[in-house]
Amino acid sequence: MTRKLQADVVVVGGGPAGINAAIAAGRQGASTILVERYGFLGGMSTAASVYPWMTFHTEQGQQVIKGIAQEIVEQLMQRGGSPGHLRDTIGFVHTVTPYHPEIYKLLAIDMLKEAGVKLLMHSFVDGVEMENQTIRSVQLTGKSGHIQVSGNMFVDTSGDADVAYLSGVPTLMGREGDKLTQPMTMKFRMRGVDIEAIRQNMIDNPTNFYHKTPFDQLHELPLTGIQGFYSQWNAGQVPINRDQVLLFTGPAHDEVLVNCTRVQGLDGTNVEDLTQAEEEGLRQVLLMAEFLKSSIPGFAQASISSVGTQIGVRETRRIDGLYRLSIDDVVTGRRFDDVIARSGYPIDLHDPSGKGVTAAEVRGDGAYDIPYRCLVPQQVHNLLAAGRCVSTTHEALATTRLTPSCMATGQAAGTAAAIASASGTTAANVDVKQLQKLLLQGNVVLN
Repeated sequence: MTRKLQADVVVVGGGPAGINAAIAAGRQGASTILVERYGFLGGMSTAASVYPWMTFHTEQGQQVIKGIAQEIVEQLMQRGGSPGHLRDTIGFVHTVTPYHPEIYKLLAIDMLKEAGVKLLMHSFVDGVEMENQTIRSVQLTGKSGHIQVSGNMFVDTSGDADVAYLSGVPTLMGREGDKLTQPMTMKFRMRGVDIEAIRQNMIDNPTNFYHKTPFDQLHELPLTGIQGFYSQWNAGQVPINRDQVLLFTGPAHDEVLVNCTRVQGLDGTNVEDLTQAEEEGLRQVLLMAEFLKSSIPGFAQASISSVGTQIGVRETRRIDGLYRLSIDDVVTGRRFDDVIARSGYPIDLHDPSGKGVTAAEVRGDGAYDIPYRCLVPQQVHNLLAAGRCVSTTHEALATTRLTPSCMATGQAAGTAAAIASASGTTAANVDVKQLQKLLLQGNVVLN
C-alpha cells in the first residue's frame, strides 16, 4: 500500500542546495518536505568529502554569498565546527571555509526543524506523476515501501536533475559534441601527517609547489591548500591522468584531505558506469596513499582515515532552462535584472578527457550574477532547479557547481517556490521583484 503525503513545497535532494531551499521555503510559511536518498544530509559535502567550501568571496576578498549560507557558517562556528572564512594566500588566492562534516549534518537537521520542514531520509525518487505540464506528485521508494508526495511546487536539488528528467524537462549533459562530463573524484583523508615536514619540504624545494606567499606562514593557518610534489609525482609515474596533487589540511591538526584521483569517461547517471567509477576511484585512492607514504616527506607514518561514502561527481544532467548561463557571462561579470544570487568563484573546468584544469578569472568587481531564469525549466510549470543542475553551459557549470553557489541558488529556489505556492502562479511567473525583496531581507547579496 502506498502512503500519501502532501506539502506546499517538495524539495528533492538534501545536499547544500536542498537544505537551503527547504529552510527558505519553510521560513516563508510554506509547508515543506525535504527528500534525501541517504541516511544523512550534506550531499557532496558529506557523502563525497568535498572540502573545504570555496568560496563565498571574490578573489579580492569581498563576500558575495551570505544569507542562509552565512548563517550555517556562523552556527558551525558556534558549535566548534568551523573556524569561519579563511583567506588562504598560500596555495590559492581564494577565501575558503573549512567545516566539520558530522557537525554540519546535525546542524542542517536542527535548522530544518526550526523552519518547520518535514525530512524524509532513506527515500529515493523514482517516479513523477504529471498532468498538463504540471507535476502532481513524486514517488519515493524506501525500506517502508512506496510513498507518494504531492505538492504545489517542486524544487529539484538532486544534483542530477532527476525530477526534471523524469518529468520530461529538456536537459543537457556534458560538453557540446561528445557529451563528456568533468571527471569524478574519490576524495580521502589521511591522519598522522607531519604538517611541519611538509612545510619544511616546501621551503627546501619551492619548485615542487605552486604557491603565492612564503611558506613559513603554513603553520599559522588551520587550513591551507597545496598543489605540488611535481618532481616526485613525475618520477613516480603515478598512473592517474592528472597533472597536480591537491591537499587541504584539517579539520584535525595532523589530517590532510587529498583531492587527486580522476575517473574519466563515465556517466554519473548510469548505474553501471557509477559502479565502475566507485571501483576505479578506490583503486586510485590506495595507489595514491601508498605514493604519498613512500615518496613525500611528512606522510611516512600517515594512514587513510576516511574515504568518501561515494565518489564525488562534478557534472551530470542539468536543466535547459529559460536562460543558459555562459562562460562569457561569468568571466565578464555580467549583471542581470533578475539576479537571485552572485558568485565570485572563477571557471574551474576539469578536463573530461585530458590531464589539466582550465581556469578563467571573473573580471570587473570579481563577481557575476546568476539570473532567476537559470532556475526555471522549460515545459513544466511548477518546478524549479537549484544547485548543480541549474541551466548553464558546460563551461559555466565549472563555477556554479561549487558549494556556496549551490547554497545561494537553493535559497532563491526555495523562496520562489514558496511565493508561487502561496500565489497560485507558475515558476516562470513568479514576481522577481518580490523574490528579490525577500532575498534581500534574508541578507542575500544581489548587488
